[in-house]
Amino acid sequence: MKSINPTTGELVAEYPDHTWSEVEARLENAQRAFKDWRRTPMATRADHMRRAAEGLEARKDEFARLMALEMGKPVTAGRAEVEKCAWVCRYYADEAGGMLADRAIPTERTKSYVHHEPLGTVLAVMPWNFPFWQVFRFVAPGIMAGNVGVLKHASNISGCALVIEEVMVEAGFPAGVFASLLIPSSMVAAVLEHPSVVAATLTGSDPAGRAVAATAGSLLKKTVLELGGSDPYLILADADLPAAAATCATSRLINGGQSCIAAKRFIVVDEVAEEFIELFVAEMSKVEMGDPMLETTRLGPQARRDLRDDVADQVRRTIEAGARLLLGGSVPAGPGAFYPPTVLTRVEKGMPAYHDEIFGPAAAVITVADEDEAVEVANDTQFGLGAAVFSNDVARAERLAAERIDAGCCFVNALVASDPRLPFGGVKTSGYGRELADLGIKEFVNQKTVVVA
Repeated sequence: MKSINPTTGELVAEYPDHTWSEVEARLENAQRAFKDWRRTPMATRADHMRRAAEGLEARKDEFARLMALEMGKPVTAGRAEVEKCAWVCRYYADEAGGMLADRAIPTERTKSYVHHEPLGTVLAVMPWNFPFWQVFRFVAPGIMAGNVGVLKHASNISGCALVIEEVMVEAGFPAGVFASLLIPSSMVAAVLEHPSVVAATLTGSDPAGRAVAATAGSLLKKTVLELGGSDPYLILADADLPAAAATCATSRLINGGQSCIAAKRFIVVDEVAEEFIELFVAEMSKVEMGDPMLETTRLGPQARRDLRDDVADQVRRTIEAGARLLLGGSVPAGPGAFYPPTVLTRVEKGMPAYHDEIFGPAAAVITVADEDEAVEVANDTQFGLGAAVFSNDVARAERLAAERIDAGCCFVNALVASDPRLPFGGVKTSGYGRELADLGIKEFVNQKTVVVA
């Protein structure tokens, strides 16, 4: 496993892969740990989880620098990510007991209720774009529910995978409750097939999700999948255009555009398209690329050069198909995996930027005649993760968000963001199942019906 600094192209570190024997030992250790952890009182689990939150906060500067080195996240964003992980740990430490309390259901019997029990060892297959958050949004609910977890993290951020394990050990979680597996993607199926693994959660690409789902399905093992997104942001004729443009630019450039819920397609009603585009280009042009180690940097490099090149190719092919380039669009000279803020207009059906997920700081602006066409274009995608609607008529925008947009979450006059208190997940090829909130903690439990005559 190699970590390459995407700012310089230099080797950060090499990590030896775990052998299959080492993987089996960790899986067997997890299975042994589960027998005791599932019976551990909720208050004790919560104590450990709060200590994990404290450990994260104590080392947030260190972890932010590690993310910057391994995948190019600006250190300010890295600190915020670690702080969010501490939040989700404390949230479930406080709320898990109530979420998983027995739920009485009145019947003619003496007693009838739903009782929640953990399933066992859950395999978490996680991506590089949010190296800590993606893991802890599984760890906090999953382990508070009494499960144990093994992590297969992305191979370019093995350093992050190992320090997350350190945090859990230092928080006092018993050996085996959480472990990282340094393995290539080719070994995921074998881990999932292991008899000690009962379920899997994956955040990643559509092909990766399909592969895990196929293997798990053949074994009747539960999965939760959070896959790609091509989030539409609808700008209606009565929107506050300066505010909308600023919010849209922020969403498109979050994490260098490398987020499943970053805004990808900007669908603008023709009446205000010219003004919005001018404002949007101005907002996008304010953000300059820079060294992610600097406190002033908002846009670092892409996580890897090959990923940067994929974005550049999508932009190039979209322009060749007839789109107009208003900003950016050129790979800068020099080392590293940098790509500038980019704006494409006149994007139409059939172009890569219309249909595909662009996982980088390139925005596709699509002009439509009216609200109905905006909804039609928003839903004209295989994806269905997040969406947003901008309008000064909040009730009208809320109706669109709730009733007409095909997405797992839809925000009004705000950028899409995950929150421990709110369910998170998608529809269509953006996946299935939910993370976070009460729905997330119940994905990997047996909701057992108990009846007393």
